[in-house]
Formats: sequence, C-alpha cells, structure tokens
Amino acid sequence: MTSVVVIGAGIVGASAANHLARAGAEVTVIDRAQTGKATLAGAGIVCPWASAMDDGPLIDLYVRGAAYYRELLGDLGVGDADPGLGYRRVGALVVSNEPDELEEARDRIDRRSASGAVLGLDVADHVGDVRLLDNAEARALFPPLRTGLDALHVSGGARVDGRLLAEALLERSEVARVVSPARADLVVDGSRVAGVRVGLETVVADAVVVAGGAWTNDVLAPLGMDRPIDVEPQKGQILHLGLDVDTSRWPVLLPPGPHYLLAFDDGRVVVGATRETGSGFDTRVTAAGQAEVLDTALSIAPGLANAEVLETRVGLRPLAGGLPSLGQVLGVDGLWVGTGLGPAGLTIGPVFGRALADLVLDKPPIFPVEDFSPAR
Repeated sequence: MTSVVVIGAGIVGASAANHLARAGAEVTVIDRAQTGKATLAGAGIVCPWASAMDDGPLIDLYVRGAAYYRELLGDLGVGDADPGLGYRRVGALVVSNEPDELEEARDRIDRRSASGAVLGLDVADHVGDVRLLDNAEARALFPPLRTGLDALHVSGGARVDGRLLAEALLERSEVARVVSPARADLVVDGSRVAGVRVGLETVVADAVVVAGGAWTNDVLAPLGMDRPIDVEPQKGQILHLGLDVDTSRWPVLLPPGPHYLLAFDDGRVVVGATRETGSGFDTRVTAAGQAEVLDTALSIAPGLANAEVLETRVGLRPLAGGLPSLGQVLGVDGLWVGTGLGPAGLTIGPVFGRALADLVLDKPPIFPVEDFSPAR
C-alpha cells in the first residue's frame, strides 16, 4: 500500500487526500491551521464561463474545474443542492448597465461552450440556459439589486461553502489527520523524500504532497531550492451580511471587475472581495478594505443597506505570477506540489487535487498537466 502525507487541508489538499484514500493509499493529512487560509475565507462561486480572463491554459483549467463538480458531487453522494456542503446550483447573474458588456460576456460563454469539445467536455451542458433579463426580471431573482442594471442569466452557475466542502472531502475518506501548531518539516533521504517531521514525531511516507497554499515556499524552504515555486499571498477581505429573508435560491451576482455577491441558505449574503497583491501574510481587517467591499456592494445592491454586518473574513489567496504549479518538485523524488490557484481556488481546487492524486499514483492525470509543471 502506498503511504502519502498531504501537507495542507485546504481545498486542494483535501481533494488530493480524498482521491488518494479512495484509490487505496494510506493517507495522513497534516495541517497547521494557519490564520488566513484561503479555503476557510473564500466564497465559492462556480461560474467561470463568463470570466474576463484571457483564453489559454488557465481558463481551460477553470472550465474543467466547474465541470468536475458534477462528478465530485456524485462521488460524495449528493446532488445539485446539499446544505452540508453549502452547495446549490442557483444560477448566476452577470450584471451591467452597459449592453455591450453583457454581449461580450455572452460571446465569451458561447466561445467557451463551442471549444468544449477540444477539452473533452460538454461545456454547454454545464453552463445551462443563457438569456438576457431586464432589470425587473433580475431584481425578481436578486431583490436588493439596484435599478438600471440589466443581467445575463446563466442557469448553470452555482455556489459552495469551501469550509464545508473541504471538511466533507476529508470526513468521507479514510485519512488520518494531524492538526498541530508546529510546522511540518520535510524529511529527505538523499534525493528522495522520506516523510514529514511534526514536532517530535516523524511520519514516514512513500510520497509527500505539499498543498500549502500561500505558505508553500515556507514548507519547501529547507530544500534550498534555486527557484522557489511561483506563488505569493494575495489578501482578500470578504464581508458576511445577515438578512431576515429566505436567500437560499438567490443567484450569484457578478458585476464588472473583481467583486461579487452571493447568498447562502441562512439569510447570509457574502460580498467581496479585495485583491491586495503584495500584502504579504497580513491578515488584519482594515478600514480601507471594508470600505472598498461595502461601497462596491451597496452601489450594486443598495437593498442591502440595512443588512446586519455579521463578520469579515480574511483569506490569503495563493497567487501565481503566471500559471499555477502542479507536479513533482524538481530534484526530489516523491515530492509533489499543487498551488497558485489565486481567486479561482474553490472552482479549480477539487479537480486540481484529483490530478495531484493521479500523478502520485502514477496514473494518467485527469487533464493535461504539462503547462503547470513546477519545473517549467
């Protein structure tokens, strides 16, 4: 039996651990429970098709991640709506007061649906129905929306709670978990990883997967790598608001730019998020961050003005300067890494973790991984 240590219990590590365990590996997950973990803070929007991201390997991966949710949910024994995961296919509204912006979004959706065959995916099936709505129709679906904004409705859009999903992936597989305030130190024997040391305990393993998010290079630093993994923390501040109404079927709201609004089943509306590149590991809630998020949210949905502010979450996204990193660490046999998904982590993370598991088990990965090699 292959023994594997997974460092990191965020969405990538939890997915890798789940798939490794279900394939018969003996898996130990080690997590330091860092403040600012992106999975615990992020709002999971599964709707990449209208993204303004340039065409290329990353948007292809984004689309693959959304398509993979159907298989993942089936493996977890749930359907299109599961409160245990905070998952529901509620649709998405791309909103704008500029008709050209909505047409451009529709063009991107059509283009990515048409190119799905190249990826081996029926993208149109995952996208669902796409249609233009006037403001009254859009407000019927998302009542706080301001007047003057029309929308493109994408019925296949969904949302998910990253905390609940990562926990479910670990709970529904046979994995051992170690949560420790001590750092996980790699144990290397010659040119091969031999396990991980946590405090006074050493966990021997055939392979180690580093899914440390923004902290990945901290884990790898003792190796003295000439070229660190391409990842840095990008701070995101996200506000959670409370309403005394049923928000369970409100769609995800996607205005132009990096901000968004989405609702969960308990009257909670999540608005975000800042993208503070160069933030380092600063996890403070700041006045400027809160003001940016609230000002943008209320300019789009003024009906939220009387909502209760429940909390602000801060996540440090693992941001790559180029493409994410997925594959074996150069020069160390048995050491694998997966990170760099940035704001797309909760969409791509499950399929990214699946590909990591495939590679560790020497199986053909679920998607081509050459563009994401850490050695590139």
